[in-house]
Amino acid sequence: MLRPEDGAARGQAGMANFESFWHQVQAVWRTGVFGVTLGEILASAGILIVFLLARRLFSYYVIGLLRRVVARTETEVDDQVLATLEAPLRFLFVVVGLYFAGQVAPFPAEVAAVLDRVIRSLIAFTLFWTLYRAVEPATLLINRATGLVGSAGLRESLRGFFSRVLKFVVAALGLAAILQAWDFNVGAVLGGLGLIGAAVAFGAQNLIANLFSGLLIFTDRICEKGDWIRTPDVEGTVEDIGFRTTKVRRFDKALVTLPNAKLGDEAVVNFSRMTNRRIYWTIGLEYRTTIAQLKQVVQGITDYVADSDEFETDPARTTTLINVDSFNASSIDIMLYCFTKTTKWGEWMEVKERLLFEVKRLVEDAGTGFAFPSSSVYVEKWPFGAPEAFPGGPLRGTEA
Repeated sequence: MLRPEDGAARGQAGMANFESFWHQVQAVWRTGVFGVTLGEILASAGILIVFLLARRLFSYYVIGLLRRVVARTETEVDDQVLATLEAPLRFLFVVVGLYFAGQVAPFPAEVAAVLDRVIRSLIAFTLFWTLYRAVEPATLLINRATGLVGSAGLRESLRGFFSRVLKFVVAALGLAAILQAWDFNVGAVLGGLGLIGAAVAFGAQNLIANLFSGLLIFTDRICEKGDWIRTPDVEGTVEDIGFRTTKVRRFDKALVTLPNAKLGDEAVVNFSRMTNRRIYWTIGLEYRTTIAQLKQVVQGITDYVADSDEFETDPARTTTLINVDSFNASSIDIMLYCFTKTTKWGEWMEVKERLLFEVKRLVEDAGTGFAFPSSSVYVEKWPFGAPEAFPGGPLRGTEA
């Protein structure tokens, strides 16, 4: 039978155990992690959560309002600037939240030093990330700077080229800034690279040659993005001019990559720079064509070319030649040499087609015809007597 004194003793023992457990909880709470109490850790986490919530509110309200404002303007510069700054500004809330969260929790000196370097690295990353994203809208100034001296294709090519250069420079500087935040001696690293500079230069001589050739392609305006070119190796449309290579899309849609040095050293035919497009035909008429018929056909073609707005007939700009040229083996040849005003392939083919129809009509109206290769065989003596007459007509002497 349990006595009252025993029950009281057990109750006191239970209270003592609970108090001991509570003291352990308080000890753990005060000890926390790295000497920081759990309360301070929770306070830091709360500050970070507040900044993350502020980030969402900023994105929803402020960025949304700015989007509606810039959408009403006619210029695209403000749209580009907003698109550039939006992501870095949102990430800035995370960086600031981590900084203030670290200030609330008094970490030991070693941990605080690491967190300080992390914060400085994130700040450097944010700044140079913003500059990296700002390269694209900044290169729009190249279009304005070259607007009076270059074509649209040249401006686009220059913009792409300098955009790559600036992005590379910004990325390199950003990496150096982050390494500097971790006490890396960037100058010593670069100096060490200089010791093997000769070997690197020897190994990268092709890269350097291609880089300078790429600059010469721009300065000499050999070709631009969108130009139709032909080299000894490829013919097609220029898609991109980069640091080291130029990409040309062939007409069968295959992509050819040419080193800039090779492109700069070869003969390049740029069809996009044509002022006019040539038509060069030889029209062969039958030998039975009379002089009057020849003159009628030549004059008809001359009048058609001269009266049409599709041909360039100014002697100061092009040469137009429409003349009886030669006696060929099976035809009397008329040379047709003229230029169209359009240089577009499809339009040029349509002009050629209309000219062909007109030549066909003129030849038929003159009462003559087009010659075709033929041959005549003359037999001096039949070995077995004269052959029978061809049905429908007598033989013409000894001609067969």
